[in-house]
Amino acid sequence: MKIIHISAECYPVAKVGGLADVVGALPKYQNKLGKKTGVVMPFYDNKFTKSHSFKIDHRSTVSLGNLNYDVEVLILENQDLGYPLYAVKIAGLLDRENVYGYEDDTERFIAFQKAVLNWILQFQNKPEIIHCHDYHTGLIPFMLSNAYVYESMREIPSILTIHNAQYQGQFSFDKLNYFPEYNLSNSGTIEWNQLINPLAAAIKSAWAVTTVSPSYLIELRTAANGLEWLLDNEKGKSTGILNGIDTDVWNPATDPMISKNFNKQNSLSGKRNNKLFLCDKFNLDPDKPLFAFIGRLVGEKGAELLPEIFKISLDNPNLNLTILVLGSGNPEIETQLKELNTDYKGNYNTFIGYDEQLSHIIYAGADFLVMPSRVEPCGLNQMYSLRYGTIPIVRSIGGLKDTITDISEENGFGICHENTSIEEATIAIERAHELYANQTKFKKIRKQIMQIDHSWDNSANNYIDLYQTLIN
Repeated sequence: MKIIHISAECYPVAKVGGLADVVGALPKYQNKLGKKTGVVMPFYDNKFTKSHSFKIDHRSTVSLGNLNYDVEVLILENQDLGYPLYAVKIAGLLDRENVYGYEDDTERFIAFQKAVLNWILQFQNKPEIIHCHDYHTGLIPFMLSNAYVYESMREIPSILTIHNAQYQGQFSFDKLNYFPEYNLSNSGTIEWNQLINPLAAAIKSAWAVTTVSPSYLIELRTAANGLEWLLDNEKGKSTGILNGIDTDVWNPATDPMISKNFNKQNSLSGKRNNKLFLCDKFNLDPDKPLFAFIGRLVGEKGAELLPEIFKISLDNPNLNLTILVLGSGNPEIETQLKELNTDYKGNYNTFIGYDEQLSHIIYAGADFLVMPSRVEPCGLNQMYSLRYGTIPIVRSIGGLKDTITDISEENGFGICHENTSIEEATIAIERAHELYANQTKFKKIRKQIMQIDHSWDNSANNYIDLYQTLIN
């Protein structure tokens, strides 16, 4: 079985969020299962591409209206990712440092998608599955089904995985001239609310739709940023497959990024060592329970509530704790979180930005991870924290609901709350503090969670079963 994954992100090449982690791991595990799987993504002018060698696999051009761009499809020479990685270089469009955030993102990703299909079109042995990830690749299923130039690939099954339905990439019909020629009577397939909507187009056109957790699939039928009816209507071809994590990268026993490696047998000393490292670096008391937040400081994560949640918790005379934040996003939230540094010096600190190594050390050294998310399609942070013996405090939504069981239930191991609110989150932190005070139970849960298997093995097999159904 030959599979091509198409994505705007892929770890370790370019990462903004969990999409990169999924695309960087799933193909590797599918290859381990004997499938021929590769990834194609844009070529960005970033640290990874500057420090690695690529060779040209294919040259072509791509048009956007009256403009023509030169295209190079490059292949990474050092194939140590576990799969072949291809990067589409379009000078003047894709060869920039950042993945998103440009005024011409619409043009950038349309050109990328056309260039990918033009590249596949000249294959002698074409893929059996084309797997698209999020709206940045959402026009590919439509073009495969409708564009005259790709008619020979019409029988290749296309799959869309929705990692986050809040982002849909809408743009106006005055850019329809960017599309390859197709029967204009089919334009309703790309339209949603009088705009071209790449995510809606993919949901309508793909042979199958998956979400990154079973609960998220159900939630999207009532909360999908305007696509609720469509997702409910297409539920017959939709499946929720829970993401996994790359247990080669996220393994406290071998992780080169943490200060001391450990496993469930020596987790007490190993986590203590990492906690001491963090507390020394950020001027925190290592004898107090350490609560951490890692992630984007945006509304989806409930981040605007964090300053007040942390303030209430730090002011509570019944709690004796420390808090560490790693993240970036909304400037106002960043400022509010940094202001707490002065008021709670010695018990609180903030690192604004993105630091992959620091995130690993926090997972390894913290006692609890705080995730009061409004939207969490799957969530990987809670799986990383389990792997490193850090107990998650989560709002029961999406993948958090599918992966974390509250300690009040039989064999429960996490702290859960129902709503994203200051009151419920602070109560959850109080419950976690109470658990920490019971060190016998706390240490037992820590060992329990380190044995939970959230590797990609099961999920990779579930995707392959889906592929086979479509091929048959």
